[in-house]
Amino acid sequence: MQQTITDWRSRFGDKIKTAEEAIRAIPPGRRILVGSGAAEPTDLVNAMVQSGDHLAGNEIVHLMTEGPAPYVRPGLERRFRHTAFFIGQNVREAIHEGRADFMPVFLSEIPSLILSGRVGIDVALIQVSPPDAHGFVSLGVSVDIVRAAVDSAALVLAEVNPRMPRTHGDSFLHVDRITHLVPVDRELPERAIEPLDDVDRAIGRNVATLVPDGATLQTGIGKIPNAVLAALGGRSDLGVHTEMLSDGVMDLVQRGVITNRRKTLLPGKLVTSFLLGSRALYAWAHENPVIEMRGSAFTNDPLTIARNDRMIAINAALAVDLTGQVAADTLMGRFFSGIGGQVDFIRGAARSAGGKPIIALRSTAKDGTISRIQPAFEQGAGIVTSRGDVHYVVTEHGVADLWGRNIRQRALALIEIAHPDHRADLLAAAKQRRYVFGDPVVSRADSP
Repeated sequence: MQQTITDWRSRFGDKIKTAEEAIRAIPPGRRILVGSGAAEPTDLVNAMVQSGDHLAGNEIVHLMTEGPAPYVRPGLERRFRHTAFFIGQNVREAIHEGRADFMPVFLSEIPSLILSGRVGIDVALIQVSPPDAHGFVSLGVSVDIVRAAVDSAALVLAEVNPRMPRTHGDSFLHVDRITHLVPVDRELPERAIEPLDDVDRAIGRNVATLVPDGATLQTGIGKIPNAVLAALGGRSDLGVHTEMLSDGVMDLVQRGVITNRRKTLLPGKLVTSFLLGSRALYAWAHENPVIEMRGSAFTNDPLTIARNDRMIAINAALAVDLTGQVAADTLMGRFFSGIGGQVDFIRGAARSAGGKPIIALRSTAKDGTISRIQPAFEQGAGIVTSRGDVHYVVTEHGVADLWGRNIRQRALALIEIAHPDHRADLLAAAKQRRYVFGDPVVSRADSP
């Protein structure tokens, strides 16, 4: 055993390079995956731009990243072309201006695209924890599609960061799989918790009415997921199977609300593919055996999701039309985010015994001047979740149960949870489209 340990440690030392030296190993004309979320290897990314003059025709792909994206700067088009699997703030302008591309794809299917070679990865730039006594590093806070990339890429370049939490599950990678290692020592990017307002809290309370004791939750990050989690303090024995895990989940675990005891798939485990939040969240995740990190092919597979009884999937939307269609990746006709895992979890929850797929959104935008419940979407809007997939839609004004309802019933239910200031116009539009006949009465006022 001692000989084995000595061998890998000797090889580990031979792999250590500066970021600039590591980047020189990348050939031109390759597809390069950058690690996701808070695990973006920013030294390697910066070195690729600053010291990668030899590169030409390289494609950069990734999910949302929390660090910089210097490869989309104007003037670098000959060297790099970016394709976003999910559009983050750091690449949105480049996509709007046509200097980068967007690939609409279900998150559950990205690993199979990678492993099949249809969207094969030649080079993986990742960030990992230091190795253990057996030579295994951890992918830390982001396993998601990175797992498939490191399993298939010919070249793996990794930053080794002592501040990367060592997470459990399908997160381990032996140093022999890594071509070059770049030592770094920096805090991971944090995602601040935004303060909740009365509308957020009302949405959270309304969603909470649909969550029974013993349910298994999927939530994202942002004000609405945080409001929902904050409203669940009175529940018992909740579980988690989600694509991402945030501070709100940690809080409910520490308060004894989330126990995972009644889960029907991997009981006792918080199942997720990536973490994003505060430094406290990352510290809590370090060597925490309750957290089971899995790749997106597992966490987001609708058939896997459906194996969790009482699966409650809570997803956000930018707008919902009166037939129940959901727009979630476009805003004002422009690409804004991505499909992500919304459809994966909506469909998985719908097939779960006692499951509930939920779309939650504020009823208005732009200081109340625009209704997010709309008669029809504008030109260029993308339908992420079809009207046939939608069961529950929740705003601060209530819950619309659309499953098994006809178009007239759907339109009236959605008008009832729209903002009171917009209900009359929505009803008039529904009549004009022949969704609604006669003269139904909708309430003109209510309180969140």
